Amino acid sequence: MSDELVLSTTDGAVRTMTLNRPAALNSFTGAMHEQLLAALNAAADDAAVRAVVVTGAGRGFCAGQDLNDPDMKAPDGGAPDVGAVIERRYRPLALRVRSMPVPVIAAVNGVAAGAGANFALGCDFVIAARSASFIQAFSRIGLIPDCGGTWLLPRLLGRARALGLAMTGDKLPAEEAQRIGLIWQCVDDAVLVESALALARRLATMPIRALADTRRALDLAVGLDYAGALQLEARMQGDLGRGHDYAEGVAAFLEKRAPVFTDR
Repeated sequence: MSDELVLSTTDGAVRTMTLNRPAALNSFTGAMHEQLLAALNAAADDAAVRAVVVTGAGRGFCAGQDLNDPDMKAPDGGAPDVGAVIERRYRPLALRVRSMPVPVIAAVNGVAAGAGANFALGCDFVIAARSASFIQAFSRIGLIPDCGGTWLLPRLLGRARALGLAMTGDKLPAEEAQRIGLIWQCVDDAVLVESALALARRLATMPIRALADTRRALDLAVGLDYAGALQLEARMQGDLGRGHDYAEGVAAFLEKRAPVFTDR
């Protein structure tokens, strides 16, 4: 098996990361966490990267935590400290995705279960193959949703649906996930990769600093009252209004030409 547990390729301004443990449905190990976080950090630090796509090798996106990984084994043979694994692995990963300076698209092929599902949902866009499914598998092993699932699910779906999915652990087909607003788009399997790349290329031409700030504003506004949200908007608009992309966007509009955005 390849030691490269995350494969990275670059096409123009788009960086694609492929989870590469296909025999284990790309389930998370400590080693894969380290490589994925390093790949995301590298993309964040590379000024030439303006959009990121994450997908899985083989027939699944990510089946969640590999329960056979050393991370999940206590040295004395007792119960593992699952909370420590969350703090050491999943919290940094979820926060990294949520703070990327560029848009992040999850291209979900096959199953996305447990932390694999919530990792995908933490991305800015989820495009799923029609054969894909999402499973909040935690209740099946006596746990609660992690990798941001407790925050994401009720905000995406409302309390009733979030509780239903989390408690039952039922499989949610991609078409239904799109219908109820859990994901952005469900597409035919044959066009999944190209659909994700087409969106990434489109986003890469847009004012990505403003796109990243849009994500941040929407996330922060969840915890604010209306007046606070208006203050946040004024502060962020003030910062963006002093940037190149705003001036370029206005000039291009007035001159009836395509804008060239460069801020990041």
